[in-house]
Amino acid sequence: MASQTYNRILTGQQGEDSATQYLTENGYTILCRNYRYKRAEIDIIAQKPDLLVFVEVKTRTTAKYGHPEEAVSRRKEELFLEAAAAYIEEINWQHDVRFDIISITLTDKQVLHHIEDAFH
Repeated sequence: MASQTYNRILTGQQGEDSATQYLTENGYTILCRNYRYKRAEIDIIAQKPDLLVFVEVKTRTTAKYGHPEEAVSRRKEELFLEAAAAYIEEINWQHDVRFDIISITLTDKQVLHHIEDAFH
């Protein structure tokens, strides 16, 4: 059981590292990783000029049980938005925001799917 938990943590970290690299290569500046607010966590907070992007990263080792982004529950979305609101207030952000999901499947060839405006 402990090794399964450890493997899930490593898979998640690998996915977040890949997502961070992808965002950086696509012109985003990474402001924060693993931002925590109460019981919520935002995997990556990134920025482009006048745009703050909150990113939930979902990583799976197989597509056997569906696409990773399907694992974002309504409750997870609510906590994510609550944490984003706290961060926006904390830095007094006055420009646009966007909520994205980066879905990664770690098969023979890693598949990364960036879903912009995933939450409204």
